[in-house]
Amino acid sequence: MKRKYLTLIYVLPFLALVIFNCSKSEAPVVESEPEPTEETPTEETPVEEPPIVLDNEINDFVWRGLNDLYLWQADVPNLSDTEFFTMAEYITFYNNYDDTENLPENIIDTYFPFLNGYNTPESLFDDLIYEKDVVDKFSWIVDDYIALENSFQGTYTSNGVDFQLVRLSGTNDIFGYVRYIANDSDASTKDIHRGDYFLTVDGQQLTINNYTNLLFGSNNTYTLGMATISNNTISNNGKTVELTKIENFTENPILVNKTIDVGGVKIGYLMYNQFAANFDDELNDAFAQLKADGATELVLDLRYNPGGYGYIATELASMITGQFDGDIFYKEQWNDKYQAYFEANDPEYLLNRFVNKLSDDTPLNSLNLNRVYILTTDETASSSELIINGLNPYIDVIQIGTNTYGKFNGSVTIYDSPNFGKSNANPSHRYAMQPIVLKSTNVNDVSDYYDGLVPDYLITYDTSSGTAEGENILNLGELGNENEPFLAKAIELITGSTAKLDPNKTEKQGLRVDHIVSSKDFAPLGSGLIVDFKPMK
Repeated sequence: MKRKYLTLIYVLPFLALVIFNCSKSEAPVVESEPEPTEETPTEETPVEEPPIVLDNEINDFVWRGLNDLYLWQADVPNLSDTEFFTMAEYITFYNNYDDTENLPENIIDTYFPFLNGYNTPESLFDDLIYEKDVVDKFSWIVDDYIALENSFQGTYTSNGVDFQLVRLSGTNDIFGYVRYIANDSDASTKDIHRGDYFLTVDGQQLTINNYTNLLFGSNNTYTLGMATISNNTISNNGKTVELTKIENFTENPILVNKTIDVGGVKIGYLMYNQFAANFDDELNDAFAQLKADGATELVLDLRYNPGGYGYIATELASMITGQFDGDIFYKEQWNDKYQAYFEANDPEYLLNRFVNKLSDDTPLNSLNLNRVYILTTDETASSSELIINGLNPYIDVIQIGTNTYGKFNGSVTIYDSPNFGKSNANPSHRYAMQPIVLKSTNVNDVSDYYDGLVPDYLITYDTSSGTAEGENILNLGELGNENEPFLAKAIELITGSTAKLDPNKTEKQGLRVDHIVSSKDFAPLGSGLIVDFKPMK
């Protein structure tokens, strides 16, 4: 399978940290007695102005990287190629960076002072983002690219509890509910499960002001105070669970993989929670098992999947199908300069095609399906949405749940090196950027789903104040169980009959809540389509 390798248009090395101003101002010097004579001529001593220096070399890296690769570079005035230089000076700036004698004077006169106006790389980065949190809600900068790389592989500090924090409508009461427990985590050894509720952390009631510090602060061990909901009221039940976050914990993105036999129909169910690197083989093995089980239908659960590597999305789409090898799965649109460069020099680079092998040439285990059922929520984002949008032109994609997040852009990791690759990265710091550099479309150029992808079948539940959308936290059900509401709907559509209800359970009226944040919002990866690349130069 082809992995993406990026050829940079410019070679972008480091600027010299100190560049002296060649202009000098002169001032008369008052001579001491005796008065000058023809034998002792008057001499003037020039007074040199202090040289303008670059206060922080990382600020230079931030500007250069965004100027070159950022998707909205043309829309940000301070990222313009000619904001601080003429075009000739700009070319000199990039091509003769190490020749201090020929550096444009504007580096001293305007560029350095501009960069020096920002105390931190983060503040400069934020100021250069296009309509931050409105148009671009997804670009970010980190001060430790090692932690960033680990997160892309599903490795970060975690106790294994995936949870959502909510607030009862009309109140300020904050509480959490557990959505799943990661396999082989600290939490997997404790008495805590999907559908459990918690009100306190280390004895403190969760509030809108303290949840960040209590749950996502520096304390890696804390105790949850568990709770019970009755008559639309939540209260402590006296149970506590102590949890410890494990550093460098690696979460296997495959939470559940099984085949369910419903009336003779073999239905594969795969809950996949991140398009993480280094789990290609496990994903391929999961499809080998579904294939061996004789699965003729597939329910792909992406409701908590925020995205990840685009090449893995291509592999997953190819495992679901298999009959479209070589056809275009999705396209990329970069900023103006890169788009023009690729179209002229390497148009194939912009295309991501269905494959029949993993990147190490291992043959894919494909189900050759003509339809797939995909479970979604508003946390289904980026590469997860790419699966839906990319497969839509080829097979019948039945989406069940709620609207997805609405992210169709992709990013790359930019390091502080001459060509922005990791090789020869500046050893004096570990800053890196993850800016949006491209927009994804399917083969028919469909994109721009700002409000998310709309489900074919909306999941709702009744509350005392009407109907609500999404998961009913009073009736979450067991993941992979045919009575779990989202999966039950898929089975109903596949078989034409409703799932057999557990006689020991009764339908519960739902509880209307306002979502605040989830644990995934604080994960290093966030919601992203990551393009794997390595500069050739």
